[in-house]
Amino acid sequence: MTSSGHQPNGNGTRKMVCLDVDGTLVDHDGHMDDEVRDAARAVVEAGHHVLIATGRSLAATLPIIQSIGLEQGHSVCSNGGVTLKLSTALEDGYEVIDRRTFDPAPALRSLRHRLPSAKYAIEDDRGRFLSTERFQDMSFGVQAEGVTFEELMEATAVRLVVFSTDSSAEEFGEAVESIGLQGVTYSVGWSAWLDIAAAGVTKASGLEALRDHLGVHIDDTVAVGDGRNDIEMLAWAGRGVAMGQAPPEVVKVADEVTGHVNENGAAAVLRSLLG
Repeated sequence: MTSSGHQPNGNGTRKMVCLDVDGTLVDHDGHMDDEVRDAARAVVEAGHHVLIATGRSLAATLPIIQSIGLEQGHSVCSNGGVTLKLSTALEDGYEVIDRRTFDPAPALRSLRHRLPSAKYAIEDDRGRFLSTERFQDMSFGVQAEGVTFEELMEATAVRLVVFSTDSSAEEFGEAVESIGLQGVTYSVGWSAWLDIAAAGVTKASGLEALRDHLGVHIDDTVAVGDGRNDIEMLAWAGRGVAMGQAPPEVVKVADEVTGHVNENGAAAVLRSLLG
């Protein structure tokens, strides 16, 4: 039973519901529709394990957690690099229980040689963002500190972000593929955007550790996402759902496709869990 006294709906089994943020819960302007918010809150209230699973960093994830009324449980940020425990008993309402770090220097060296005009930012092991060329993005959640490229290479990274204004997503992807990055996990975004994490670290790896901890059967996991950084998560889940605007390689690994983010496709999936 939940704290409100409700049993999970449907067949009484608590599902583990893993939700991407950008392009899934919120549109590309960062707006969450009331229909999506209400459906997410209803699934939380029904007693299911609801988790945010996002490429966003901690500070940019917390407002989403609060918006859907998620006060207890867990969430995964930074594409699996950071795992949170959520509890009203904690002073801040959350604590970081896992951070997966790596040395960004080899990747940075390779990338700078192939993409000399790109912008770079690192989320370090203290939750700070360090960036070149005043590079800032809403997914950081905090103001990035300007540093030299050499200082970036000395940092301990949870997440490395690379952005190019000189290439299309396809050209950027080809350039990244040609580099042959070693010892890291990476995904190319909608634009000429690259997210890099420690080797083997994805949303799916963070969620699998939590699934094991929660004792949820893999058949009772549900994941919804739209981006290339959701591929592993959708393939991992018992029910992987791609958003309507997801690219072909994301749709390929999903079990089903819901509506476009502008059609509140995530709300339809969430409502289906309410029985």
